[in-house]
Amino acid sequence: MEQYLKENFVVDAKRPSEQASRRWRSAVSLVRNPRRRFRMVADLAKRAEAERKRKNLQEKIRIALYVNKAALHFIEAANRVQHKLSDNVRQTGFGIGPDELAALARSHDINDLESYGGVEGLAREVSVSLNDGVVSSDISLRQNIYGFNRYAEKPARSFWMFVWDALHDLTLVILMVCAVISIGVGIATDGWPDGMYDGVGIVICILLVVLVTAITDYKQALQFKVLDKEKKNVIVQVTREGSRQKVSIFDLVVGDVVHLSIGDLVPADGILISGNSLSVDESSLSGESEPVEINKKRPFLLSGTKIQDGSGKMLVTAVGMRTEWGTLMVHLSEVDQDETPLQVKLNGVATIIGKIGLAFAVVTFLVLLARFLLVKADHHEITKWSSSDALKLLNFFSISVTIIVVAVPEGLPLAVTLSLAFAMKKLMHDRALVRHLSACETMGSVCCICTDKTGTLTTNHMVVNKIWICEETKSIQTNSNKDLLMSSFSENVHGILLQSIFQNTGSEVAKGKDGRDNILGTPTETAILEFGLILGGEFKTHHNESEIVKVEPFNSEKKKMSVLVSLPDNGGFRAFCKGASEIILKMCDKMLTADGKAVPLSEKQRQKITDVINGFACEALRTLCLAFKDMENTSGANSMPDNNYTLIAVVGIKDPIRPEVKEAVKTCLDAGITVRMVTGDNINTAKAIARECGILTDYGLVIEGADFRCKSPQELEEIIPNLQVMARSSPSDKHKLVTQLRSVFKEVVAVTGDGTNDAPALAEADIGLAMGIAGTEVAKESADVIVMDDNFKTIVNVARWGRSVYINIQKFVQFQLTVNVAALMINFISACISG
Repeated sequence: MEQYLKENFVVDAKRPSEQASRRWRSAVSLVRNPRRRFRMVADLAKRAEAERKRKNLQEKIRIALYVNKAALHFIEAANRVQHKLSDNVRQTGFGIGPDELAALARSHDINDLESYGGVEGLAREVSVSLNDGVVSSDISLRQNIYGFNRYAEKPARSFWMFVWDALHDLTLVILMVCAVISIGVGIATDGWPDGMYDGVGIVICILLVVLVTAITDYKQALQFKVLDKEKKNVIVQVTREGSRQKVSIFDLVVGDVVHLSIGDLVPADGILISGNSLSVDESSLSGESEPVEINKKRPFLLSGTKIQDGSGKMLVTAVGMRTEWGTLMVHLSEVDQDETPLQVKLNGVATIIGKIGLAFAVVTFLVLLARFLLVKADHHEITKWSSSDALKLLNFFSISVTIIVVAVPEGLPLAVTLSLAFAMKKLMHDRALVRHLSACETMGSVCCICTDKTGTLTTNHMVVNKIWICEETKSIQTNSNKDLLMSSFSENVHGILLQSIFQNTGSEVAKGKDGRDNILGTPTETAILEFGLILGGEFKTHHNESEIVKVEPFNSEKKKMSVLVSLPDNGGFRAFCKGASEIILKMCDKMLTADGKAVPLSEKQRQKITDVINGFACEALRTLCLAFKDMENTSGANSMPDNNYTLIAVVGIKDPIRPEVKEAVKTCLDAGITVRMVTGDNINTAKAIARECGILTDYGLVIEGADFRCKSPQELEEIIPNLQVMARSSPSDKHKLVTQLRSVFKEVVAVTGDGTNDAPALAEADIGLAMGIAGTEVAKESADVIVMDDNFKTIVNVARWGRSVYINIQKFVQFQLTVNVAALMINFISACISG
């Protein structure tokens, strides 16, 4: 049996090949109720048709986006339909209808946009301020006119449809026929009501089976619908009523001003308002892999595309089914999830047992029939037949059918689905959203977890704890006195420090409704901006005092962020840079003194600063360097410099360990799961945190990403078994580690990630775990499980429930087969012996 299952019923947990999927389907030839048993199995024909439709639609979009449209524009100009405003639109005060507005982004016609006066003119047409955004009281009005940001979905199946599916069980249909005949023959033979007891008993049993089956399947379908809705609920940042806030993607309306950054999915069609180095991956729509630069000459953004680089703001012009993505989603939503490996294997087991059960049923019927005929022949009644004889033959047939019902565990594969669904429901309570059904199952066999540090092992609530500036180290408390912090350096240093904090940031300080400052951005940015506020800085004052010329957002490969600003009064340009301490320090050849002068950085001073960085790191502080460079007003000012910076300060940021992490790591190690920490932090910080968590042991190996990527395959085979911490790693290093663990060491690997560049590693791993709070939408799309609270303990819960799935299935299989074999043998032996 084991060999048969290996040859025919083995599929990969992630992205199984079509060949393997077709192979196991062809091996399943005997199925009692395919409509129910294969309800959670992908329909390959339907999937192929949906893929064909999707590619055809992508091709149309690609042609519309990339083919030279000069001839098309000429034809469109001749045949262009003049959209007339409907009474509803006119009465609400909007100057453009929903269809005309939706066509604007899809056509990519800059001339059409200019005819409305650009994005500013378009904002006037939809009655919105580009600075203040939509007024909350207008949201329902905009939804009524321009539509909701939801895609058309197939209507949910009613309970009676599940009852109808359950009634399609062939053996139940046969038993129903037998019951009706039994009632008719019984009444004719034994009279009313004695003759109908047997038949009515069968009918009641059938109704109970049908109701239990339908109720179970209906509840399970409702549960998956809730999970599916949760998966699609993306949080986006918008400006409304003058303040930046987070809203659900379902609440987005035409006229909203949406903030976009690296890793975000574009939530609706729109027009760029402003942006910095913004590039978009449109492969999901057009099939083209090359990123598209979005700027004033090409300001059109399409729903469903991904922000690959840069940041910006856009004005929403179309939502829901009026977008290209909405049309595409109709076809995508028709595609079922892949079946899990355990489902496939249990389908094989059920098929084998089904064949055995059918053979026993046929033999039982033949034995009973032979005994009956022999008895009649013995009594010389072989030619005499009555209604009671017909009833006996019908009874023999019913017994045979009942043996098939009892013996064949057609519900075995569905038991996996029910167990997985139950685990998914429980994991929702434990703050883990399972995106793929097989993830729960696969997590049960995980033997290695490669985890991030920030936010997963730590609280992700960062505060500046120490700062080295002007050759002095100062400790920062939440109630630190501004004058005390500024006492040792001049106003000039103070001004440059505040400029480097407030101008070189991708975050924003917004006033909340309670009047307090709310910082919207990453935890690291939030910590630095909070420190800037302690120093007496004002976000809007310092952010707007110089015009931003170019921005290079933080990149996990470069590990730095840069901004180039134009100084007021034709004072030239100034570049600010912040990022990983060692990287920024190498770019500096000067340092800032207490009186605000830039002096050359000697090797002795460079070593002292390195010692400061290492000292901070050994205290488990995350270190960043801030630097600047003044430039002349030249034509080369648009390029970002990479050297000759002046060092301003070294910042030590504290991110405390989550209190439950140490116990969770110990639980993993006791369960035989190896935990490896892969982080972009300094090696000393990584060591300190890993040792505190219990990840780094005395025999464990710590390595930097730069060293890891230089190792030969033979060296990697030697070091990976003992590797416990990888510091200063890039996403490509994480991907390489995962690939080695899976291909060379044959381990089942779970990986955590939050950035856009983590997507390849998340997709490569057996289980990709994306962070729900800090994670980008691209990372979440590539993951199998979304950890809603970014907590390592939640990952351990996923593994625990994964193992419970196996235990539950094991117990169910033991119970099912014990009952089946016992019932089969008792029925067969009693039929053969007593008839």
